[in-house]
Amino acid sequence: MQNQKIEPTLRAAMDATPQELAASATLSTGTTAAGLWEIIVLYSGTRQSLTENLPDYEITFLLGNYAIVRLPEDAIDTIAASPLIIYIEKPKRLTFELISGKRSSCITPLQRNTYTALTGKGILISVIDSGIDYTHPDFRNPDGSTRILALWDQTIAPDPSKNFFPPEGYSIGTLFSRERIDAALNAKSPEERVLLCPSTDISGHGTHVAGIAAGNGRLSDGAYRGVAYEASLLVVKLGSPAPKSFPSTTELMQAVDFSVKYASSRNLPLVINLSFGNTYGSHSGTSLLETYLDNVSTLGRISIVAGSGNEGSNGGHTGGTLSTGETRRQEFSIGDYESSLSIQLWKNYWDDIRISILPPAGNSPVFLSNAPGSFRFPLPGTQLLSYYGEPSPYSLFQEIYLDFLPTERYLPSGIWTVVLTAQTVADGIYDLWMPAGAMRGLMTQFLTPTADTTLTIPSTAANVITVGAYDAHTDTPAAFSGRGFTWNTNQIKPDLVAPGVDITSTAAGGSYESRSGTSMATPFVSGSCALLMQWGILNGNDPFLYGEKMKAYLIRGAKRLPFADTYPNPQTGWGALCVEKSIPR
Repeated sequence: MQNQKIEPTLRAAMDATPQELAASATLSTGTTAAGLWEIIVLYSGTRQSLTENLPDYEITFLLGNYAIVRLPEDAIDTIAASPLIIYIEKPKRLTFELISGKRSSCITPLQRNTYTALTGKGILISVIDSGIDYTHPDFRNPDGSTRILALWDQTIAPDPSKNFFPPEGYSIGTLFSRERIDAALNAKSPEERVLLCPSTDISGHGTHVAGIAAGNGRLSDGAYRGVAYEASLLVVKLGSPAPKSFPSTTELMQAVDFSVKYASSRNLPLVINLSFGNTYGSHSGTSLLETYLDNVSTLGRISIVAGSGNEGSNGGHTGGTLSTGETRRQEFSIGDYESSLSIQLWKNYWDDIRISILPPAGNSPVFLSNAPGSFRFPLPGTQLLSYYGEPSPYSLFQEIYLDFLPTERYLPSGIWTVVLTAQTVADGIYDLWMPAGAMRGLMTQFLTPTADTTLTIPSTAANVITVGAYDAHTDTPAAFSGRGFTWNTNQIKPDLVAPGVDITSTAAGGSYESRSGTSMATPFVSGSCALLMQWGILNGNDPFLYGEKMKAYLIRGAKRLPFADTYPNPQTGWGALCVEKSIPR
């Protein structure tokens, strides 16, 4: 019997051949160039006891009893057998949540009103994203010095010869202090600046997000000033050193860990902005990433804000409910030039649902085994990997994982069908998810998609403030915005929505640009949390205004939108951000 402390997707990756790992964008996440595997563990006991039990492996300890361990693949089963290990998961790949909001969110009155005059001063906002253009005038004080207290670029490898070191307690990236950033800003030449602080924001995503949350509008004479324009900034550029520089959940967890410790050491109230997400998991709030964020959220003077993702209208999710004896066909298309595709099917373990896969062009169906384990099915132009999981001691839910790998360069395009037949069911609930839209072509999607239950992870974590998007110019829905509720557990998510369509903010390179997405809605709420923390904690009106209480205040002030009849609802949660009404009068 295989160890049930190992999540099914990690087990599927361990059972894959090296060639299959290389071909799968999903399964390969967490493998390193050195041939090691990076895993997330939840453990019992002390840090010392874990170190003594795993003396040969590199461990990064996180807050609570969470850690990241780097080790050979053949050691994973061995450490899973240790009574100290509670559960093990593999990292998941993250994607951007990207596809004039202050007035519609009732923020402007708080900035101008002499009674409140809230600016975010004294609050720390951590922007965990793609980095930042630290030279942009909107992130500098009137004297030209930086407003960034520290910048951790996880993609720049440590190099003692350049005085590049990671933060204490971590092994990846380089930490640039405020003093070093100021030295770079005062450099005599671009070449000297790069030598001092070579961190850049290639996509401009993090720069745009930071500008919404806390840009001071210096370049535009205040026209494009952000929400908490006097807040201090902490920036983490997610990723790994090149060539494998895309971010994963392990980098995200370390970034959150670093942010909390940094703020605590300086006695600063903290808001963490997360505009990244993924679709891998049950979407029920039970993964180690989600429970880790829930744990961090209880530590005090912290609010974590996450976008609901942009998967609402891109065809990456479908689901339904089966009755005993019923058969349902869920068709999906694979478009041209798709190099791989994974699909997760989640159901309740006690429901006996048999699954078969019908390839395109009249090929014979493949019947998946109803027993736990990994299986391979050779098909024309495709190798189908499947892993039939079991519930773990920490989750009721069952995952059936499918990975379609090409035998040549690309998968053959066409219409495939997942056939589900209910033998005996109690609930009959099932849902299927593809990778996020940013990781697949436009024509690769379910033919009968459903927009509900399209929240990205970690916005499904119970204690984070989950933000969807709407068009504040017209008070209409943003079709792309990820919708709730959470799968099977039915938590109300998103908690609220904020402007996320055609938002103008700072651009990398020293200008402004407009972007859309829940990535843009999230920093409106993060900046608003900073204003409320200033009002409550620093101004003495409510010293406990953080965490779940912060969420309650935001929900209290949320305004109704004309396109929604009932509240809460899966599209808007409790309503639209209105910070002025969130403050008790």
